[in-house]
Amino acid sequence: MLPQKRAIFRFLKYSIVGGSTFLFDLVLLYVLVDIFHLDPILSAGGAFLIAVSINYLISRRLVFRGTKRTLHTGYGIFLLITGIGAAVVMGLMALFVNVFDWSPLPSRVAIALVVGIWNYLMNLYVNFRVAGEYYSGERN
Repeated sequence: MLPQKRAIFRFLKYSIVGGSTFLFDLVLLYVLVDIFHLDPILSAGGAFLIAVSINYLISRRLVFRGTKRTLHTGYGIFLLITGIGAAVVMGLMALFVNVFDWSPLPSRVAIALVVGIWNYLMNLYVNFRVAGEYYSGERN
């Protein structure tokens, strides 16, 4: 497969995994805010961290299989990248919910694109470091 096609295929797989875990993020946010009546900003941060941790495990197995990083090292780097993403999610949630008076779920959807692209690019180039690498089929 050509490198461009591999890159597109990897991004599509990441988008499917990311979309699925994002839906989980939204369901968890809904449960925390609308059922348990917890703070929407803290709930958004917590739901995001749980969902992206699940995303990491699935992405490591299905999207970034060629990584040479160990699970623990990769997850540590992932948590640093995700921490920045969580800060952006919570900051923008505070802005949208408290300043613009948007409801939490539409706010979170609006924020998802920016944070999703950030996470993908940082994991591709910094954490898993598989950009441009050929995956030969063996599992790590």
